[in-house]
Amino acid sequence: MAALDDLDLETLDFGSVEPEEFARIVKGLSAARLAALMDGPQRRRVLDEVFGRMHTRFRPSAAGDRDALIRWKITGAEGADDVYETHIAKGACTVTSERTERTPQLSLAMAAPEFLKLVSGNASGPTLFFTRKLKLKGDIKLAGFLTHYFDIPKV
Repeated sequence: MAALDDLDLETLDFGSVEPEEFARIVKGLSAARLAALMDGPQRRRVLDEVFGRMHTRFRPSAAGDRDALIRWKITGAEGADDVYETHIAKGACTVTSERTERTPQLSLAMAAPEFLKLVSGNASGPTLFFTRKLKLKGDIKLAGFLTHYFDIPKV
């Protein structure tokens, strides 16, 4: 992998990047560069890739018989928000790339850079919550266990 300063994020095929490499990329980017990436044309492709892989990183044994709908609101510049929903049920995790009429047990809202840090193992949910970079509504206990339900890279 090229040095992060030389990495062309605008043309990088995030679909070909393994989760551990993605975690290293996120860790190595400055806050300004990460924000610029997520305010640019790659934003939706990066989010779609992350959410599209969630089912492959899901740990059914950790979730047990949990049945929960989680709504993710990824905020952006000038109100350009993206909403995804993950449904954990019957040992599986399915993703919807839009808001549905279903009522979530948990809603999470955060800026795109913080979301990428969270899902790549570069930030903790409690830290983001206590620094007001993550807003929660609903089942706080579910929020506390959410990262245990997925195989998140260790960086």
